[in-house]
Amino acid sequence: MLTDSHAFSGFAVRELDTAKAFYGGTLGLEVKDSPMGTLSIRLGSGATVMVYHKPDHVPATYTILNFPVADVEAAVDQLTAAGVQMQRYPGIAQDAKGIARGEGPTIAWFTDPAGNILSVLDQVPG
Repeated sequence: MLTDSHAFSGFAVRELDTAKAFYGGTLGLEVKDSPMGTLSIRLGSGATVMVYHKPDHVPATYTILNFPVADVEAAVDQLTAAGVQMQRYPGIAQDAKGIARGEGPTIAWFTDPAGNILSVLDQVPG
């Protein structure tokens, strides 16, 4: 029934202008304003994600968006140089850069200005 649908995901933020600056400027993604008063973020895969304003936004306690990369350490270095702080989580072994290795994919987490959790992780072949 929905196999021909061009589905997309979405998430909320407190301030669209701040989100646009972060996703477009800091992360370097293509971000466009939508006629519906939302943002559209184009991902490297060609997929889009809708970002909408929610004044009482409460960030999710899970990762909302994952960015597979060829080199997690290089991505973390670039993010850190751009002012992004890696997150640390109790019970997860992470190195000095905030990268978790050895239990699942190599991964590091960070947040957007609204507190939404994002990650960079090993690119899965295929």
